[in-house]
Amino acid sequence: MARVAKFEDLAAAGNRFLVNFRQALEFIRRPSIDKTSTIFEKVIKANNTDRIQSYINAGYVHPSSRAENLNKLNTSHVQLLNITSKAKDIINELEFLVEDVQLAIEAAVSESSQDYHTDLDLEAATCSEEGNVSFVPKKPGDVDYAIMVAVVYSMVKQDYVMQEKIVSSLSLKTSSGELESYCLMWSLHPFVNDEIMHQAWSLIS
Repeated sequence: MARVAKFEDLAAAGNRFLVNFRQALEFIRRPSIDKTSTIFEKVIKANNTDRIQSYINAGYVHPSSRAENLNKLNTSHVQLLNITSKAKDIINELEFLVEDVQLAIEAAVSESSQDYHTDLDLEAATCSEEGNVSFVPKKPGDVDYAIMVAVVYSMVKQDYVMQEKIVSSLSLKTSSGELESYCLMWSLHPFVNDEIMHQAWSLIS
């Protein structure tokens, strides 16, 4: 679960950088002042200074503000790419863990089954109503753990895939509506069931 906790930390950081990306992009492409306005023309004529002309030529934003937001946009995108790269490494580690746990459980069940057939361990068997003997694993907790690991891995992987798709689709052409949806989906973690995550933490505590 330490890897899952690290993934959650990365997701939280990614959410902040995604919000920063959205804010910077919205600032950069916000509509300029309506130059056809009569009031606008009067203000410009009354204050026709070099500073005002520089402001107009810069698209009605301070050059420093535009540069600041361009830097913010680029930094946020780079950080998002870095976060998804680290998240992918965690997903790969979790995948190996799932495989190891499954192999360990299969080996334990196989060993217990052999012990049953050689020792006729009555504590590891139950009799059905028809009189047939069926095998019951000695350590159901191990099976529960294996199932929980697989379920958590599946949820986290789906969350990662969503994040990776969001980051790969980001560009200067990404619409405001898309950015809003991306931020909402990222923050909600729709593929992660909080109740199951709590159960997973309690299982190892």
